Amino acid sequence: MKVIILAGGSGSRLGEITKIIPKPLVKVGNFPILVYIMKIYLNYGVNDFILALGYKGEKIIEYFTRDKLGKKTKKKLKSGFRIKKKLFNKTCYITFLDTGQKSMTGGRLKKAAKFLKHENFYLTYGDGLANINIKKLTKLHFKKKKLVTITAVRPPARFGELKLKGDDVLNFTEKKPITSSWINGGFFVINKKFLKFIKNDSSILEQYPLEKAAKERQLIAYKHEKFWQCMDTKRDRDKLNEILKSKKIKF
Repeated sequence: MKVIILAGGSGSRLGEITKIIPKPLVKVGNFPILVYIMKIYLNYGVNDFILALGYKGEKIIEYFTRDKLGKKTKKKLKSGFRIKKKLFNKTCYITFLDTGQKSMTGGRLKKAAKFLKHENFYLTYGDGLANINIKKLTKLHFKKKKLVTITAVRPPARFGELKLKGDDVLNFTEKKPITSSWINGGFFVINKKFLKFIKNDSSILEQYPLEKAAKERQLIAYKHEKFWQCMDTKRDRDKLNEILKSKKIKF
């Protein structure tokens, strides 16, 4: 099964950083976040990636196609070309696809899906990390036989939580996950039949397509209770940097 990584957004909330490079190339720990995302799958023997590019996509191509001396390739590379590369001493295959500057998440997915050979595939975003068990995620997908398996995670709280009675603070909890709700963790297994819910380039995956799948009872959740962190802001990037450099979480 192949992995489609949505790597075309501008990442405007990261400020000055993404004026130079695209969000998936923002460094956390020792590598761009995109490389760590790929490592999550490589750890489970999944090594065929399709990068759905958009904003500053040429920078991502440049990163992966530089030679050992750091020189840029002189070849003219067309959208849809594929390379073989070593990452973390593991062989992988990367297809680079220009999905347009203005395409939304659903539109990028539908364009990338044209390069799929198998009935099912993985999908994730280019801006989030989790120590997710890909094997268990995949097993659930094939067991339940739904069109989409979505990873559900607990949203991490940004601030300490206070339990009040009048003006008295009865309890203070420092930044524990919010336990009462689940959110989209961004790691999917999808059957190609789901693509019929995506109308065009302006389709937002997280709106009508997934809402429709849920309405038709074709959406199942894989609950991931362990580490998960997206990178929407500078604060998120700094948090990921701290976690990766401390080696508290390994991918």
